[in-house]
Amino acid sequence: MSADHEVRQTSKLIMAGCLTLLSCTVACQPKAPPDTLSADESTIRDLDAQWSEVAAAKDTESTVSYYAEDAALMPPNAPIINGKDAIRSFWRSMLAGPGFSVNWKATKAEVARSGDFAYVIGIYELTANDARGQRVNDRGKYSEVWRKQTNGKWSVVADMFNSDLPLPRTAEETRK
Repeated sequence: MSADHEVRQTSKLIMAGCLTLLSCTVACQPKAPPDTLSADESTIRDLDAQWSEVAAAKDTESTVSYYAEDAALMPPNAPIINGKDAIRSFWRSMLAGPGFSVNWKATKAEVARSGDFAYVIGIYELTANDARGQRVNDRGKYSEVWRKQTNGKWSVVADMFNSDLPLPRTAEETRK
């Protein structure tokens, strides 16, 4: 066997080895996860609509079930309410209030490219009796941050709402 023949054989073996390694490298690459953003957005919109329905039905436990354990609720004119138990107390008081009714509707929902966070923006209508027993109608906007839990379930981690209506006039402003 000639030296030239041996070099060609060695080159062929090296080339075959390189191609084998390249093939293994390509085949072993992790597959891109399926794009679920559209499905997740639809899920978030559905969950938000269901959440509005159970709140309108004055079902405290179902209403609170949409929150993560470490959630924060930021109602207007009040401090942040942290944790599911404190949020439960807030909702129990709201839903039990005389003349109370609420509903909301998402106007925008978007899921992060990572697929583990989403936000919702929307509008709400709320009715309740004030301290004098007078019916008060409110409307406003809200924003929610949802996080996908390790079990795949979406939960709200931040919830904020505020009125579109002007603040009521004080007695001093009314006298002027």
